[in-house]
Amino acid sequence: MPPSNDDIILITTLAEYQTRFWLPVAQRLRSAGREVQLLAFDDRSSEMAEAQGGPVVNMYRTGLQGGAPVDDQSAFAARIADYGLDGTNFLFSHERVTFGIRDTAALRRRFMIYSNAMEVVLDRLAAAGRQAVAVQELGGFLSVIACFYAAKKRSVRNWFIEPSFFRGRLYYTPDSLAAPDTMRTPADAVSTDVRAYLNETLRQQSIVIPQKDRHQYSAAFNKIANARNARRLVEKLWDQFALGKHQEFGHNLRHARAHAAMAVGAMRLRKLYRPMPDAPFVYYPLHVPADMALTLRSPEYLDQVATIDFLLRTIPDTHVLVVKEHPAQIGAIPAGRLFELARRFDNFILLPPQTNNYTVLGRTDAIVSVNSKSGAEAVLLGKPVVVMGDAFYRSCPLVFAVDRLADVPQRLRDALAATPFNPADTAPYFETAWRQSFPGELYISDSKQLDTFAASLLSAIAEPRRAG
Repeated sequence: MPPSNDDIILITTLAEYQTRFWLPVAQRLRSAGREVQLLAFDDRSSEMAEAQGGPVVNMYRTGLQGGAPVDDQSAFAARIADYGLDGTNFLFSHERVTFGIRDTAALRRRFMIYSNAMEVVLDRLAAAGRQAVAVQELGGFLSVIACFYAAKKRSVRNWFIEPSFFRGRLYYTPDSLAAPDTMRTPADAVSTDVRAYLNETLRQQSIVIPQKDRHQYSAAFNKIANARNARRLVEKLWDQFALGKHQEFGHNLRHARAHAAMAVGAMRLRKLYRPMPDAPFVYYPLHVPADMALTLRSPEYLDQVATIDFLLRTIPDTHVLVVKEHPAQIGAIPAGRLFELARRFDNFILLPPQTNNYTVLGRTDAIVSVNSKSGAEAVLLGKPVVVMGDAFYRSCPLVFAVDRLADVPQRLRDALAATPFNPADTAPYFETAWRQSFPGELYISDSKQLDTFAASLLSAIAEPRRAG
């Protein structure tokens, strides 16, 4: 069914910082004549929305009070069958990795609570003869997953929002957790906006960091020592344990321990860092370890150390393998495992994480990537790329895609032997990717940014997919 201006826009919000963004966005959408309802997955968010008088559903409390029994195994099995799912181990894997949850029963209970709540919301709308469209930030959490599959069962369109390759622009992907396919074909012409953007990117040689994630790009020790972070941790722990407030991201102590471990790991790895080699090399940029780009989009490459080990054992003798940590997660890969690689392989080079990514890309002979944006940056520079996972540039004819890890050695040799392409030839493919993106930033509460985001959201959900 095509979208309609009468459809109610259902927006999921998982934490207070998200709600502080979505509330003014909802106001702008209502001013444009659209009806909006927030689906809040933590108590404070629900209270914030209620205080402003906007329609909101407390999804945790609603899911506990209505729907199927949350601890009944037969009810869970019926729900999974109803959603057409062949088990849930894969869908639960993101929370297992991110939060270290071992208890399958706890994950099933949370899934039931959240799917119950979405069923209640959609039942109410159906009883009133209303249609809906769901809008969610892309993620692998059970709140997002449950809403997605409940909506899918009823043919309710679900739009996932994620940062694009371009600064200040977003992708809106309908009804799929997969990466948007944005670079399959070249555009017939390259706009002045895209040409200027690409030229400026090459001039600045800076990576694309969404504004919402910039705080993640500080050292792990600085995150721990930050007074605001410490105060916020105390507040969240008080809410959780003293006041009994539900939080979707309620694993606060584990989060703090993880950052402490990252700080220790970052200090240990200083002994392992080496400068870029004079010898020819292939570059593997590490991904954020628990990002859904790995956990759900490319799960076979979740163990990145194992992937690096394979590359070190199969890389051509003419090259060494250069690896660099993701700048937002320095120290996140267990230091002991990286030291073990260095002990076993003399063709392994771990760069200091502060090394400019474009400097590395400019020196490398080829890049091997799961689905990192570094792969697209390498294409922009005219470098051969072997892409292993579900990436937005996977279908670009300029890259060497593989379907399994075993195929990487031959494709890497093909990439190294290939005739170099002119970087200027890449612009039409980036133009296609640009046309499928929309201006805006998530969780930036500047008034002009909010205006831009709200207008883009309405434009994006008004069409199935923008044509390339």
